[in-house]
Amino acid sequence: MYEQLKRLEAEGGTIRVGATCFGWMGGGFVAAMRHVPGMTISVLAAEDTSDGVEMLTRFGGLGRDDLVIDPTLSEAEAAVRAGKTVVTADTELMARVEALDLITDVTPFPESGARTAWHAIENGKDLVLINIETDVTVGRELTHRAAQAGSLYSVSSGDEPGCLMELWDFVRTLGYEPIVIGKGKNNPLNPDATPDTVRESAARADKDAYQVASYVDGTKTMFELTCVANATGCTPAQPGMTGPEADLSTVSEVFRLKEDGGTLDAPYTVDYVQGSAMSGGVFVTVRIADERIADDLTYLKVGKGPYFTFFRPYHLWFLEAPISLARAYFYRETTLVPLDEPVADVATIAKRDLSPGDVLDTFGGYTFRGVNYRYEEAHRLQALPVGLAPGASVVRPLRKGDVITWNDVRLDEESYAVRLRRAQDARTH
Repeated sequence: MYEQLKRLEAEGGTIRVGATCFGWMGGGFVAAMRHVPGMTISVLAAEDTSDGVEMLTRFGGLGRDDLVIDPTLSEAEAAVRAGKTVVTADTELMARVEALDLITDVTPFPESGARTAWHAIENGKDLVLINIETDVTVGRELTHRAAQAGSLYSVSSGDEPGCLMELWDFVRTLGYEPIVIGKGKNNPLNPDATPDTVRESAARADKDAYQVASYVDGTKTMFELTCVANATGCTPAQPGMTGPEADLSTVSEVFRLKEDGGTLDAPYTVDYVQGSAMSGGVFVTVRIADERIADDLTYLKVGKGPYFTFFRPYHLWFLEAPISLARAYFYRETTLVPLDEPVADVATIAKRDLSPGDVLDTFGGYTFRGVNYRYEEAHRLQALPVGLAPGASVVRPLRKGDVITWNDVRLDEESYAVRLRRAQDARTH
């Protein structure tokens, strides 16, 4: 990959990327792309163009003279071909720039990803999302539409789901039986976490308190492992999964099948572990029936068998996403794509008592959190997909802990995410 990118650069070429960027994620992606040979952010879409300018000048090594801000389509096209970087608030304009090779969305918001994807696919662009929230909410519909348009749709590596797909492919290619695919949660689970309860820790890490609360209350983990479930067919053993304490010396014991003295009813499960030892990493636990293979893996210090856990101790989120962009460009290779049939979904759960007229805030906020369910159960409950929750208006009284249903809220039917989800569900049911 590196040699191909260097060769492309030496020949005067570059992979021109259009990226919708927001906040910490967006700035990190801009910084990462600055160091990748043969690849350039040619158009950056930001809700506030001044934020986009700051990202590119602060993290991207560009000066104001390198930027063309709020251009017309013809001006944007000319600027990109001249090697300039365009900053716009218009994702549709970005998608219409013919010179772009790929589009991505580097935000944690389903509506942003849905809007970016909608315009990219309409304009025949290949799409690699750095936004698992969008994939969980409307990924099957985007996959379907991209295939009809002859475009590529993929979720990138870097976040846990993409990294897990690489491990998943590794163990299955070797013929090992997957039992659990999962992640090490970065912090202890507290379903009641709000920006108030995490404000001090968020400030120490220089992160947004809502973002940190979405990690602590479990919503982000539910998104991540539902994304994995829908790409692999693995299912949560129970709503919200089990989240046991484990480290590398115990995880293969914790995730055994009942027939082998463990707690799991069946293989092909998604779950997470708590505790600092595996925090930030991803893993796949397998069962090896072949005694020779089990002996060799034991000798190689993978474990003691017959259960073994393959563990990657880090995920680099947007920092390693450019590799997925390059794979898509050179090989039209996807990193993660949802299966045709839904496997799991993330339901919206009331964090406190809610009254008609209340408006659901956002991930990690005060009004709701996400819990994943098997898809059939989420559908039976008529659970509102948590990706559609931000901004929804409550129309019925709700108690803390209630599953919020489609009928409990009023949605913005003009939202890109809502329109795509309605179409996705119509094809499913």
